[in-house]
Amino acid sequence: MINQSILTRLNAPSPQERLENLAEEARKADFPPINPRYINNHIHTFYSFSPYSPAAAVYAARAEGLCTAGIVDHDSMGGAEEFIEAGRILGLPVTVGVEARVSMAGTPFERLRTNNPDQLGISYMVLHAVPHQSIPLVQEYFVPLREARNRRNRQMTEGIRRLSGLEIDFDRDVLPLSMFHDGGGVTERHLMQALARAENPGREMLLEYDRIGELKKDFIPRVYVDATEECPPIRDYIAFAKKTGGILAYAYLGDVTQSVTGDKKAQAFEDKHLDLLFETINALGIRAVTYMPTRNTDEQLARVRKLCDQYGMMQISGEDINSPRQRFVIEKMKEERFTNLIDSTWQLIKHENGGILP
Repeated sequence: MINQSILTRLNAPSPQERLENLAEEARKADFPPINPRYINNHIHTFYSFSPYSPAAAVYAARAEGLCTAGIVDHDSMGGAEEFIEAGRILGLPVTVGVEARVSMAGTPFERLRTNNPDQLGISYMVLHAVPHQSIPLVQEYFVPLREARNRRNRQMTEGIRRLSGLEIDFDRDVLPLSMFHDGGGVTERHLMQALARAENPGREMLLEYDRIGELKKDFIPRVYVDATEECPPIRDYIAFAKKTGGILAYAYLGDVTQSVTGDKKAQAFEDKHLDLLFETINALGIRAVTYMPTRNTDEQLARVRKLCDQYGMMQISGEDINSPRQRFVIEKMKEERFTNLIDSTWQLIKHENGGILP
């Protein structure tokens, strides 16, 4: 984790301040050598939910020796331009994208679970390597979806208030925890952060994030309201992704036995129907799959990688960063069998930059 005083500076109120502070901190920093096997394409910032601004996330990635880093905030690319500039300041190649949920209605999975712990028929997709000229297009696309999500967030906040007996107000207690005012999204974790602070206003940050993880796992299912209007139909989203020029990937989760991040219960996901899932996404025109090696067993990884090869799907990887206890380094990247995931990261960066490596 970044030194708290540095993190405070890199989480300053405005992007300009954050980037100026990043440049100052970079001049003083004693960064480790870059490790060419260390990549991470699934970093969240506080434009969705994370203790890190885009500038802080890039600093943290470089401080752990990553050779490149990628941002995929939920329903938002509000931090993408800051992330790109932060990478330029630190000389760290970066890639930008967005993570979203889509409706699987009209496919064999409209009543099955894929990679979403909370709801059947809704799947997470990651739009990677968005060309920089398309960032405004993506950000505009998600404006009504973020607003729709907040209508549901308000309903869940009322449920939290009733069940907890604590006076939690969405506008007063939840929105200020987010970057919604600057184009960020409001997630279920923001709701749980508001609850954690209502329980114990003085809780230290690490302990607060631990509590958020516990609440996300145990409390959200009690107040969850199904997502509907904020989840575009899968075919519409694929068409939009093509318009942006980015690379759309299905986010494989796999059955969970013990959650790495502590915020997911043991649960069955898409493994039972994985062959049908690959057949379906291939028929829909999705040509990439992203997965997190640390989360899965060797058997799960072997099966997913074999199916990717069978259908000619690009394999992308990263580890979901949204807590201060998590390392940005993916230790499994040291294994030779995952060299293809390092190669694909550089393909993402090249694609995003119009065929040129920065």
